[in-house]
Amino acid sequence: MRNPDPWQPPDRDPDPAPATRRGALIGLAVIVLLIVGGLLLTHVLSGMSRLQDCALSGRSNCSSQENP
Repeated sequence: MRNPDPWQPPDRDPDPAPATRRGALIGLAVIVLLIVGGLLLTHVLSGMSRLQDCALSGRSNCSSQENP
């Protein structure tokens, strides 16, 4: 609330808090984790897909194959 007396100095607003980058760093970390998780999930699912393709083609030694 402002001081209505014109002969008194105006109330000083408190200094604003210094800007921090904590939120930006947390957001960046979340994005990096999502990208790494997506790449890992893609790798695992592609391996499972190759194993299923091998098994459905009638082969019996699918787990001993080299991954291309």
